[in-house]
Amino acid sequence: MSVARLTQEECSEALADLPDWALARDGSAIFRKFEFGDFIEAFGFMTGVALLAEKADHHPEWFNVYNRVEITLTTHDADGLSQRDIAMAKAIEALL
Repeated sequence: MSVARLTQEECSEALADLPDWALARDGSAIFRKFEFGDFIEAFGFMTGVALLAEKADHHPEWFNVYNRVEITLTTHDADGLSQRDIAMAKAIEALL
């Protein structure tokens, strides 16, 4: 399945609506760090993200240590950022 990669202009416009996210991997991904009160809060957040990801069939790359979660979104089928990443980032933000 082919997914369209966002242009540089589209990436900039999308990130204007996602101020806590930043470009990563030379513009081929977006990244955000989250910090919670404790491990249970962080794990609960990750569980919510996992349910969103499974429903969207678009899974994040992530890392967790205690109360910190780091999420990277990229679309391998687009070899970079796609609208799927932006939609997932917005859905993740809505969980907070």
